[in-house]
Amino acid sequence: MSKPAIKKAIADGKALIAEGKTKADAARAMYPQISAESKETIIAAFVEGATLTPKGAQTYWYNCRRRASKEKKSAP
Repeated sequence: MSKPAIKKAIADGKALIAEGKTKADAARAMYPQISAESKETIIAAFVEGATLTPKGAQTYWYNCRRRASKEKKSAP
């Protein structure tokens, strides 16, 4: 959790929550910045940055990963 990219993603997530955005918006904004990290690291970042519960963060991780995979497949 000490890498600059992770810290930035957490800060971005907190900023979005403070602006009144949803937790899903925060998680979707954070995921591309930290997608190369381990599942556990991403979930911990979602808990801290998007104010999710650990179970909720796991669900958002799965959904973000699935969406990124679909977007990668549809890109030419």
